[in-house]
Amino acid sequence: MVLDSVIPKRIKLFEAIQAEQLAQRQALPSDPIKITILPDGKVKDGKKWVTSPLDVAKEVSKRLASNALVAEVNGVLWDMSRPLEGDCELKLFTFDSDEGRDTFWHSSAHILGQALEGLYGCKLCIGPCHTSRGEGFYYDAFYGDLGLKDEHLKQIESEADKAVKAKQPFERIQVSRDQALEIFSDNRFKVEIINDLPADDKTITVYRCGSLVDLCCGPHIPNTSFVKAFACVNASSVYWRGNKDRESLQRVYGVSYPDKKGLQLNLQRREEAKKYDHRLLGTKQELFFSHPLSPGSWFFLPNGTRIYNKLMEFIKNQYRERGYQEVMSPNMYNMQLWETSGHAANYKENMFVFEIEKQEFGLKPMNCPGHCLMFQHRVHSYRELPLRLADFGVLHRNEASGALTGLTRVRRFQQDDAHIFCRESQIKDEVKGVLDFIQYAYNIFGFTFDLKLSTRPEKYLGGIETWEKAEAALTDALNEFGKPWQINKGDGAFYGPKIDISVSDALNRKFQCATLQLDFQLPARFELYYSAEGEEGKREAPVMIHRAILGSVERMFAILLEHYKGKWPFWLSPRQAIVCPVSDKSQPYAQQVRDKIFQSGYCVDVDTSDRTIQKKVREAQMAQYNYILVVGEEEVKTGQVSVRVRDKGASTVMNMDSLLKQFKDKVEAFH
Repeated sequence: MVLDSVIPKRIKLFEAIQAEQLAQRQALPSDPIKITILPDGKVKDGKKWVTSPLDVAKEVSKRLASNALVAEVNGVLWDMSRPLEGDCELKLFTFDSDEGRDTFWHSSAHILGQALEGLYGCKLCIGPCHTSRGEGFYYDAFYGDLGLKDEHLKQIESEADKAVKAKQPFERIQVSRDQALEIFSDNRFKVEIINDLPADDKTITVYRCGSLVDLCCGPHIPNTSFVKAFACVNASSVYWRGNKDRESLQRVYGVSYPDKKGLQLNLQRREEAKKYDHRLLGTKQELFFSHPLSPGSWFFLPNGTRIYNKLMEFIKNQYRERGYQEVMSPNMYNMQLWETSGHAANYKENMFVFEIEKQEFGLKPMNCPGHCLMFQHRVHSYRELPLRLADFGVLHRNEASGALTGLTRVRRFQQDDAHIFCRESQIKDEVKGVLDFIQYAYNIFGFTFDLKLSTRPEKYLGGIETWEKAEAALTDALNEFGKPWQINKGDGAFYGPKIDISVSDALNRKFQCATLQLDFQLPARFELYYSAEGEEGKREAPVMIHRAILGSVERMFAILLEHYKGKWPFWLSPRQAIVCPVSDKSQPYAQQVRDKIFQSGYCVDVDTSDRTIQKKVREAQMAQYNYILVVGEEEVKTGQVSVRVRDKGASTVMNMDSLLKQFKDKVEAFH
């Protein structure tokens, strides 16, 4: 194997640096320290450079020590075995927490990487925890000519199981850039990552478990034996760094749990999710399709367009009630706009850029810079604020072809984008208003959601006082909103704090759809001002709030299709009713019924085929019509319809007025 000489070399370098750092640490004074255990505030004594979070956990209880996966020390995630460096506040996390699960799955990615490297001699690239759908991890690697197949996945699981049984500890060292380059000199992908690290990153961390020595920020679980259940779920092809002009890699996805029951439930959910994949259901229900002549841009057929439009109408109806004003803005702009906004420097590779009359233009990937031009168009008074501008404009993002995934990752999409320009004193009320909007919409969809406040990161724009005021306003808004929330320290955007909203669907998968972000940067970049209260000529910069409820309409469409398992609720359904005549004699009346329902504004069809009534009803059930209206000679005489509601066996006879009132009530309940 190619790595027969490489792995021992890496381990030797790791052990030499580790021994040197251990000797240095043991030479340091082990002064007494105070450790405050959160959330209850108990204080424990410890020794600097000696006591670890695991030692503290053992003092609390054996159960905690055997279940704690990772610690947080003064707001920084920390390995359980890493010595504490001074007085601190300590939190301990188990698998029941986001921090514990993410660390568990990240460590599992290292176990996966060890198995892949040991079996196939591949060059490992990156292997993070994978939480976009709620759980799991993956590892990308370069295999040369080898193509992974399903049979390889069982081999990988067996190899990973060996690492788990060996109870390999996760060990950490800090290295210089030169040391890192020496350790990973045989892996051009790791070398590229190291060379791309910011110049001011003086310290790089490297972890070892068993034979694997890997470049990693950490932290990790104490040892591999915590992973009691491990499975590889699939493999796919990706490009290095998402660039189609770079090397083709293979990504192996995995999932793991601290017990076999958790893994079994996860695999069952995955099988369930496969049956309701939006791409399969979308084809079956004739909602949308893609074509190789326009990759990443989907065609919505009549039934799909009905749903798409109803989603937008749902949001637009709320705009009227919640004081939003709809606007329309251009699809393409001169690159000067994107230079002002900062997107030219930070986002250009994700834009479609082209030349017109020797000038560079770009299709808009987001609406916010255009809305800044709208605000700048004339002088606004403080009395006009908050100004809530909403835009369903078409957006384009140049996603790599390998990253395109159904409706969830596309190049052309629309979103229920809105930007609120307000005064600092209005932040809290505006944020509460957005949170109320989110709750209203998600309750109707049947979603549950979690909230996290992401605060000032290490690198940020603007003054600390402004940040602190904004974070305090967001905190007050969240507290008054009344739903439990968590703090995510240091994870805000560089231009302002944000509230992260993750929704859970019927299959218990998590998605990020809604956004709520404060922005101090764009108003400053575009020099936006309003006439402030007080003396004449006084001007102040507005605060800008970016928000979306659905997010991408395409993505929300896909999530809802899977969430409802293809059974659209009546108000959203593209097939609300179908009229099924029993015989040719009742066809004219069936057409009259259909026309009356259609003229009342509902999506209705009539089955005029020569199939038996039993087959017509069965076909209508398979097509997920909400109402199946059977009309025979008796219904023709009485002017009524025999009504069958989807998923209900019994039928009832109703007159048309009663039926249309029922339809109206069902729709109005969701508006």
